[in-house]
Amino acid sequence: MDGLFEIPVVRQKVGLDALIGMVPVLGDLVSAGVGLYLVFEARELGASRWLQARMVGNLLLDFLVGAVPLLGDFFDVLFRAHQRNLRLLQKELGEPYIDTAAR
Repeated sequence: MDGLFEIPVVRQKVGLDALIGMVPVLGDLVSAGVGLYLVFEARELGASRWLQARMVGNLLLDFLVGAVPLLGDFFDVLFRAHQRNLRLLQKELGEPYIDTAAR
């Protein structure tokens, strides 16, 4: 969701989160819904409630700022809530983080 495409001129990776976030409110709702799936998976894997709260907080921040026109679109490119949550979950489970966006 956060690093699928690369903008050639600035060499910045963007993902579906930034693209669907361009649709006001609805795009941010869809992105948050996808992010909540990872939170539910974290719960099933035995992640602590504190970690789940941090993950939801990241998604909430992404949703609230992402809903602001223009500012939200730039924020979606820079904040990458889905990658942060994946990294947090992998750290909690003791798995090495593999940066798939670096490929």
